This record gives sequence, structure tokens and C-alpha cells, in this order.
Amino acid sequence: MMLNSRLPVVFAFALLIAAPAAYAQHSAMPAGMTHEQHMEQMKKAGKTAMGFDQDTTTHHFLLAANGGAISVEANAADDRAGRDQIRMHLKEIAVAFKQGDFGKPLATHSEQPPGVPVMQRLKAEITYTYADTERGGIVRIATANAEALAAVHTFLKYQITEHATGDPLTVPGPGGELR
Repeated sequence: MMLNSRLPVVFAFALLIAAPAAYAQHSAMPAGMTHEQHMEQMKKAGKTAMGFDQDTTTHHFLLAANGGAISVEANAADDRAGRDQIRMHLKEIAVAFKQGDFGKPLATHSEQPPGVPVMQRLKAEITYTYADTERGGIVRIATANAEALAAVHTFLKYQITEHATGDPLTVPGPGGELR
């Protein structure tokens, strides 16, 4: 009888110990994989999907009142090959996303990023505009559709977290639209 009365307490204690590790684990991470191992796996898959090394580039995922942006820059000013790979990749991304093709983010992250199903369904409501920057490029994402906007923000927040860019997870105040 004594053993049975302690069982719920032991079970609750075990859950408290295991919960932080389970919560911190990424949904696509195999059991036992550390965050660092996940990041290395993502970088390797990303290099294949994007065509450039994430350690020699800087990603930014920016939220805006009307959408957001994906910006990638070569870290070194003289990295012309990296800059050109970034430009080619982001041009491809702008075209693919417009068509509802999110295969590259899926390949990079080993899971479909949140927001993608809605972005695919409402692809006609979202514009993707590519532009060169000095060391790479930027894809501006814009929509006037509230459901699409929420999906774009969800997608970009996922990218900010996954790539650990440190970009804000909130939309800038008034006038925070991309042009």
C-alpha cells in the first residue's frame, strides 16, 4: 500500500526532471540530439539547399507591418563567390515562394516551417520582391491579407529562432512597413 501511494509523487518528480529537456528539444530533432548538434545538422542541410556556408554569411529575418524580409549578406566584403551564391539563392527563393514551393526551407530544417501551409494556400495574396544588396540580397515579402500576414510573421519568427539571428520577434511600431 505504501508503494502505491508514492507512485504518483515519483511519477510527478520524474516529469519535472524530464520536462525541461523535452521542452528545449526541437520537434525535428531525434531523441538525444543536443541543440548544437541540431544547428550543425541544419547548417549542413542548409549549405546543400542554399549553396553557401551559413558560417560565412549573416541571415536576417525581419518582421514588418505589411510582411517582412529575408536578407543574407556575405560576412567578408571580398567574398564575391559567396555574394553571388546568396543572390542566386534568394532570386530562386522569391520565384519558388511565389509559386508556393517551400522545398528549400523544408530541406534546410528537416521539417515544414510553421506558416507555410497558409502561405501556400494564399500565395496569390503575397508578393515576393528580390533586390541585390552590397554583399548579398534581400527578399521583401508583402501582403494586405490578414491571414497571410499572420502566416508570414509565423514563418519569419520560426526562421529567426532556428537560425538564431537575434532579430526582433515583434513588428516595429507605426510606419514599420517595408518599401
